[in-house]
Amino acid sequence: MKYHVYGIGNALVDMEFSVSDAFLAKNNIEKGLMTLIEEDKQQQLSDNLIKEFGLKKRAGGGSAANTIVAISQLGGKTFYACKVADDEGGNFYMKDLAEAGVETKLDKIKGDGITGKCMVMVTDDAERTMNTYLGITSDFCEADLQLEQLKNSEYLYIEGYLVTSDCSRNAAIAARKIATENGVKTAFTFSDPAMVTYFKDGVTEIIGDGVDILFCNEEEAQTYTSTDNLEDAITALESIAKKIIITQGKEGATIVSAGMRTSVDAKKVTPVDTNGAGDMFAGAFMYGLTQGYSDLDAGNLASQAAAEIVTTFGARLEKERLQAML
Repeated sequence: MKYHVYGIGNALVDMEFSVSDAFLAKNNIEKGLMTLIEEDKQQQLSDNLIKEFGLKKRAGGGSAANTIVAISQLGGKTFYACKVADDEGGNFYMKDLAEAGVETKLDKIKGDGITGKCMVMVTDDAERTMNTYLGITSDFCEADLQLEQLKNSEYLYIEGYLVTSDCSRNAAIAARKIATENGVKTAFTFSDPAMVTYFKDGVTEIIGDGVDILFCNEEEAQTYTSTDNLEDAITALESIAKKIIITQGKEGATIVSAGMRTSVDAKKVTPVDTNGAGDMFAGAFMYGLTQGYSDLDAGNLASQAAAEIVTTFGARLEKERLQAML
C-alpha cells in the first residue's frame, strides 16, 4: 500500500479568535457547535471579530485534514482529497498541506469560486464554537475523489461534516463503496454533535452497511443512537462499527473492539483551546493503528497528543512536538 490513510473532507482556512460569551450571545451564535453560514454573514462576522478581538491565528483546517496532517507529522504516509478555489485562500491551503507532508492533487484541480473559511471562536473556558462558510468545498463530489490513491491505501478516513452537502455526501458514500470493493478499510468520524442532530439520516447513509472504525464523543454517540447513557449507545453502535472510539473529555476515552473494552486515561492539562482535540486524537490513533500498535498503545498516544493540542491555540501542532511523543 502506498498510503496508510487517505482522507476526504472539507478544505477550510481556519481563522481563530479569543471571544467572550457575551459576543456569542449578542450575535445569536450557538456555543460549542459548528454552524453553517452564508458568505455575506461570514464576511460581516469576520470584520466584527477582527475589529473587536483581533485575529489570533490563521491556519489550514477542516476536520479530516487536521487528522491527516497529524498522521503525516507522526510519520505516516497520507493523501487528502478535497476542493479549494484558485484564490489566495486556496493557494495558502495547498501550501499548508504540502509543508505538512500530505500528498494532494490540488495543484491540478483548483476551481473557480471561493475557498471555504471557518471562524473559530474560543471562549475563556476553552470551548470552541465554529461558524463556517463552505465556499467551493461544498461542491466536492465523486469526480474529485482521486480513485487511484484511494485504492492504494490501507484506510479511508471520512469526516462527518461532508453530510451537509448533497454532492459531498454522495462522494463519501461512493468512496466507502469503492474502498470496500478494493479491500480498503474505512474509518468515519461523526465530527460534531450538530451533524448527528440535524443530519442523522445522511450520516446513516454514509455509514451504509457499516464501517471498520467509528470515532465520536459521548454526546455524539448518545445523540445518534437516541440513548441517554453510554452503555446503551455502545450496544447500538456495535452493530455499525467493528471498532468504536469514544472520547470522553477529562474522563479519557473508551475503545470497544470485538466485545472487548479498553479504557484510556486522559492526561491532566489546563486547556486553552479545545479546537481540533478530537481530530488530533483520531490522527494519533490512526497512526498507531497503521504501525501495529495495540488499541491501548494507540489510545495512549492519542490521549497524549489530544492533551497537547488543547494547551495551545489552533487545531494543529508543530511536527517536532508530535514526534517527541513517539
